[in-house]
Amino acid sequence: MTEIFSEIDDELRREQVQRIWSRYSALIIAAIILVIAAVGGWRGYQYLQTQKAAEASSTFEAAAALADQNKHAEAEAAFTKLAETAPPGYRNLSRLRAAAEAAKHDVNAAVKLYDAIAADSGFSSAERDLARVRAAGLLVDTETYNKMLQRLEPTTAPEATFRHTARELLALSAWRNDDTTAARKWLDMISEDGQTPSSLRNRAEALQALLPPVAKS
Repeated sequence: MTEIFSEIDDELRREQVQRIWSRYSALIIAAIILVIAAVGGWRGYQYLQTQKAAEASSTFEAAAALADQNKHAEAEAAFTKLAETAPPGYRNLSRLRAAAEAAKHDVNAAVKLYDAIAADSGFSSAERDLARVRAAGLLVDTETYNKMLQRLEPTTAPEATFRHTARELLALSAWRNDDTTAARKWLDMISEDGQTPSSLRNRAEALQALLPPVAKS
């Protein structure tokens, strides 16, 4: 009896499968084709991205070689071109390198490139801060303290990646513009920050020594 019931169950399952297949076979086949196509498309996309990254890496190295040969204008052009076509990581790095190469022969052009990066939300906050600091470094000898403050104050926050350099630039700018109060403010922040690099701390102490003594009340 058990074998009979088992055969009946098997027959019923086969009939159910046949009914489902006859009714939904087209949909099932279409779904399988879509899955295969999606997997193939994703694999193709990954391959193309890998190829683009490899090409970008090779082009980046060639541009860096031009920079090492002091061919800064050519290196800038190569990095700029790469930034237009490279994947996001290389794109951002190429724009930063293009600005750095421009700084070797055209400070004003470099500042514009850095300012554009600082205003671009496609860069990380650390990258934008780096652009602000580098632009300010190019301008520290010529810019007024108030303009330097506008550029750099956001990068001096306690958790900002480049706060140490930003504070040093502001202290130096204030000193150059005879604003000893502002210079002391930034030098004190440098001194009180336990994470200030020792080399920067030493420079701050040297600048502190150049300031006139605080008037006694």
